[in-house]
Amino acid sequence: MKVHKTNAARALDRLKIEYEILEYEVDESDLSALHVANSTGKDIRYIYKTIVCECEPKCYIVACVQGDLELDLKALAKASGAKRCELINLKDLEKITGYIRGGCSPLAMKKQFDTYIDDRALELEYIIVSAGVRGKQLKLGVNDLLKASGGKTALITRV
Repeated sequence: MKVHKTNAARALDRLKIEYEILEYEVDESDLSALHVANSTGKDIRYIYKTIVCECEPKCYIVACVQGDLELDLKALAKASGAKRCELINLKDLEKITGYIRGGCSPLAMKKQFDTYIDDRALELEYIIVSAGVRGKQLKLGVNDLLKASGGKTALITRV
């Protein structure tokens, strides 16, 4: 069966970064990271959700955090040097990133934004992030995601 590649997967191909595409059944009523973990059979510690924030001074920042943890907006602001950060309105997600809720990848957005990956990811052998569409995830090395996204690590979650 032919696997249709997403823009995020093609971005990794251009960088010659190895990855695996994991597919799962989408449940429109449950777009949570926990659903992704259960559907792919992967531990939630490896599933990272992509969250887009607006920060002051006016800019957008991407955060990748473990699926069962909460983004700490104050910690993200401190890590990025912003005065403060807040979640963007979900109705603006596609306009800003080119992605929809439940299919937002930290890779190949409309524009390159500063990206912060929670430093807990450094303890993992791999990380799983959205491939840019609902129902597909990318499994790749943490350092490879950092390279591909131009990301930095920081402690940006709270339990």
